[in-house]
This record gives sequence, structure tokens and C-alpha cells, in this order.
Amino acid sequence: MFEKAGKNKIAMMLAPVGLAFGLSAGSVSADNHGPFATSGSGEGVKTGYGECWNAVGGTAGVAPCAAEKMMMDGDADGDGVPDSKDRCPNTPKGAAVDADGCPLDGDGDGVPDFKDNCPGTPKGAKVDPKGCQIAGNVTINTTTDHFDFDSAMLKPAMKSELDNVAASVNASRGDEMLEIVGHTDSTGPEAYNQGLSERRAQSAADYLAGKGINASNITVKGMGESAPVADNATAAGRAMNRRVEIITK
Repeated sequence: MFEKAGKNKIAMMLAPVGLAFGLSAGSVSADNHGPFATSGSGEGVKTGYGECWNAVGGTAGVAPCAAEKMMMDGDADGDGVPDSKDRCPNTPKGAAVDADGCPLDGDGDGVPDFKDNCPGTPKGAKVDPKGCQIAGNVTINTTTDHFDFDSAMLKPAMKSELDNVAASVNASRGDEMLEIVGHTDSTGPEAYNQGLSERRAQSAADYLAGKGINASNITVKGMGESAPVADNATAAGRAMNRRVEIITK
């Protein structure tokens, strides 16, 4: 009885080896769609334990034998990547994915292809949630033609800069949200400068709205004298600190 059991155990151990040497090179190949070996008839080749044979040189995909493994492993989102290897479960039906089961992003803008309304955006371009390029951030220094003292009225140089901003935003395919931030130098009381920075930012917002930018996409913020970019001890520095920043989101 012991001898019989021992023979059976040895036979089971040798079965996979016998299978491997019993197949000719012409009858087993690496399927073009997966990393598993298939027979000449296209069926998956298995070991004596019912496991799929890996094929040298196979590429990622779903071969017949791999399909059986998929059924056992599960593929909840149906993207062709088994759940045990899927790093991005629950991808939408029909979305193209990579070998890890994550949606493809052909232009590398951070928006997956199945959501990207503007494929092929330039590398490094700032995009909206739909993958469309939006205008970049702008800082307008009022060095050459600044606001008049104690005034939020826009002067010619500022209007010219805002015209450029409006043209850029209107020409882009993105749906920009604009935050306009006003700044002042340190001349005068801090509380007064806070209000002045807000009025100047609002003047810029009103001007842009008049140039066709949706007013509901614009928010206004004043920073007063709290965020200088230059030395307020000099006339040139104070001029640089009297500025408007336009941030796109």
C-alpha cells in the first residue's frame, strides 16, 4: 500500500515534466495576444495541475489560457486586466487602459483619454478638467503707467495688458476660472491699502468682463500691502508692488 502511494506521488510530480518534453516545438507557441503557450489548435496548454504554461517572449494580453485565468481571478470592470493586477479598478466601460488597468493618457496632461475633449495638447500645457489648454497665469506690474494715487481707474498701459489677457483667454479652448488679485505698495495705512487693492482688482475684473470673459468665471481678491515682490523703500520697488495678478484655474 505504501509502495503504491509512493508511485502515485512520483507520477504526479513527473506529470508536468512529461508534458513539457512530450510537446514538440512546432505544437506549442507563444500566443501573439498573451504570455501563455498555446497548442497548434489554439488551445491553452496546461500542466498536470491545470495551470497555464508561460511562454517565453509572450506579450501582455488575453490568450485562451489567460482568459480561463481571468475567469478564475475576476475582472470586475471588464477592462481585460484581472482584478489581482488591476491598479485602477472600476474604469469606465470601453476606456482604453494600460497593462496595469489604468486609463491611457496619450498627451500626458493628467486627463485620461476617455475624458479628454482636447487630445494632443502640448507637453506641459495647463489644462482644464476636460483636457483643454487654458491661458497661463499673468502678473501685470504697473511700473510704466500705474494707477493714479488713491485711484482704481485703469490707465492705458494696464488696459493694453488686460486686452492681451482677454484675447488669450477667449482664444483658448479651455474653460478658465480667473482669480484677480490686487496689490499695493506700503504707502498709507494698511487697512486703506487693503480696500484699495480690492478696488483695483475689481476694476480689472470689470474690464475683462467687458471684453467677453464670463463674469461668473471671475473672482476678485485684494492682498493690500501684505505680499510685496520688491523693496518698498525705493520708488522702483514700490512701483513693482503696485500690481495685479491674474491666476487661471
